[in-house]
Amino acid sequence: MAIKDTSKKPYIVDNDTNVKVGIDLPIRRDDITGGWFASTTTTIDAVRNNIKNLLSTNQGERLFQPNLGLNLRTALFENISDDSLIGIQDSILDSFAFWLPFVEVRDIQLLTSDDDVTIKTNEIRLNILFNIVQDPNTLSSISIDFDGNVNDSVDSTGAGGY
Repeated sequence: MAIKDTSKKPYIVDNDTNVKVGIDLPIRRDDITGGWFASTTTTIDAVRNNIKNLLSTNQGERLFQPNLGLNLRTALFENISDDSLIGIQDSILDSFAFWLPFVEVRDIQLLTSDDDVTIKTNEIRLNILFNIVQDPNTLSSISIDFDGNVNDSVDSTGAGGY
């Protein structure tokens, strides 16, 4: 019978800063290394960019992938109730399960102008706390305001090595 080696992590730890993982958002030219695009150097940064892309994309917007996206901007002009917020959370979790199965969502907060005075009318603030399934100790979060602007994410990195 085979014995699974659990002494090693099943993924590559991001120690080499010369190795690039993905294209950083917003897309821009990298002036430091002389490359064409600024790149992410850690897996968690690449996953954060994937989450931003998934949440900001409307269904039908991506060529050859008509089911990619969430249509979250359509909720801005509907009556926001507890049922609609639960529906949005469910669609986010379903979309993550299909498109990003390697991401574990720890917490989803949907805030409206009723919850926070800094949020404008017809704006939804989405805060997601997540980790990569293979490294449950490294947490990160992302915050997106659905009024057309994407905010910088706030990191909460625990032990675990990214």
